[in-house]
Amino acid sequence: MTEFTKQSILNHLNKLKTYGFNYHENVNININQKVSNFSLPNDLSKIENIVKNCHLCQNSKTRKNVLFSQGKENSNVMFIFDEPSTSEDDTGNFNEGKSGEMIVKMITNVLNLKLEDVYTTTLVKCKSNDNLKYSDYEICSSYLDKQIQIVNPKIIVLFGERTYNFFTKNDDFFKIRGKEFQYENSLVLATYAPSFLLRNPSYKKDSYLDILRVKTIMES
Repeated sequence: MTEFTKQSILNHLNKLKTYGFNYHENVNININQKVSNFSLPNDLSKIENIVKNCHLCQNSKTRKNVLFSQGKENSNVMFIFDEPSTSEDDTGNFNEGKSGEMIVKMITNVLNLKLEDVYTTTLVKCKSNDNLKYSDYEICSSYLDKQIQIVNPKIIVLFGERTYNFFTKNDDFFKIRGKEFQYENSLVLATYAPSFLLRNPSYKKDSYLDILRVKTIMES
């Protein structure tokens, strides 16, 4: 039995105890413990199956669908968003709604790629039931770490201030936006979230230039 399985079982038993079941000693479970403490396989399909059966955070209780990834695993570019949107949670598909339409246009019209050529994922794989918190990302972050390790993209694009802040543990998004920096084997570039651009269309030109920069890096 793997450590991940043991932790999942203990988490489930501890939850049952809140319903009145008393058949084990108190178990002290730190749900903020990163999954990196467990051994994740070097196979994205196996990790996806683990994520679909993950119940380590409160969001797993209210999610409709788990959104793990979209696109080929040997892609040169990885798009990372903060969490699935309500529409994505409803359908189980990425790029839903007006925000999704904007991302599709970025990929096809600016990067001149097919949708499946870009590996897309999120910081957390379940829609938050309130407001996404850093503790949610901490619980889920090792899934993302493993995705980055396996895909090993040339460039990672972080969409939105919250995605950047959680991923880097920095709060200088507006200073660093549009400028690439190194993260392990990949370059990283942060840009505006599509939901922000829908509310603030005057920033679309800046975002367009950011994605053009991504295209230049990919072609270099």
